[in-house]
Amino acid sequence: MSNSFTLESAPGRSIRVHQFATDNAEKVVIMAPAMAVPQRYYHEFCQWLAQQGYHVLSFDYFGIGDSHGGNLRQVDSSISDWARYDAQTVLNYALDNFKVPVVWFAHSIGGQLFGMLERHDEVERMVTVATGTGFWRDTKPSLKYKSWVLWRGIVPWLLPLVGYFPGERLGIVGNVPRSAMAQWRKWCLHPDYLVGAEDLYKRYARVSTPIISLAFSDDELLTPRNITAMHDFYASAPQRRHFVTPEDLDVDAIRHFSLFRPRSQQVWEKLLAPQLSAALPE
Repeated sequence: MSNSFTLESAPGRSIRVHQFATDNAEKVVIMAPAMAVPQRYYHEFCQWLAQQGYHVLSFDYFGIGDSHGGNLRQVDSSISDWARYDAQTVLNYALDNFKVPVVWFAHSIGGQLFGMLERHDEVERMVTVATGTGFWRDTKPSLKYKSWVLWRGIVPWLLPLVGYFPGERLGIVGNVPRSAMAQWRKWCLHPDYLVGAEDLYKRYARVSTPIISLAFSDDELLTPRNITAMHDFYASAPQRRHFVTPEDLDVDAIRHFSLFRPRSQQVWEKLLAPQLSAALPE
């Protein structure tokens, strides 16, 4: 059984949430999406998780997907706003309405934002999937030049010209509100990414929620250095880090995005779902 509803995350700001319900759920799983990726991209996976006995909540950050709110030129939000308003509202909803453990299941930027949230100490675990920093010098060699051109050449003049980042037309990321893209640029140009750019070292170091990290050898965006750096900022969190190859799972590819597509159910069964019930790192 599934249904969708709207939550007000701040005055004049609403987000769309979809829940996949199951009887006698053992845990609530919040599917925290990647940058500019609409929640519908994860719905087959969320439905499958519900069939495994979990109550699942997915959502869109303000300005993305079903939380679009109209003409993107008139809709503005920073990434920090996505955390403090949108992600926080969904987390509060889960913690306040269910009496079972809550899991933050984070894809990419969904794991980066966790340190900005309040009540993170009430979350049973965070599972990060392909989460790392976006510092441009640490990305894959094939991306470094493209990243430099994007952040130094394209974004600074395109945002004021168009009023948002038209990533769908450019084939880069996706459509993103102007303040979110400007802030992401700031982060990606800083060696310590968002934690350094916003001076959040102490805040991230206080997070004590156990973390299970899943990273992939064929990730087309992240290097081990990106992934290690991001998780090292969660200095007080017990962690278990897995670096997985396609051969480990007997599949052709995992990559940064492909593993949430329906054809990747073998990866869901062998890798993703087991992290929800695995013993917590100490």
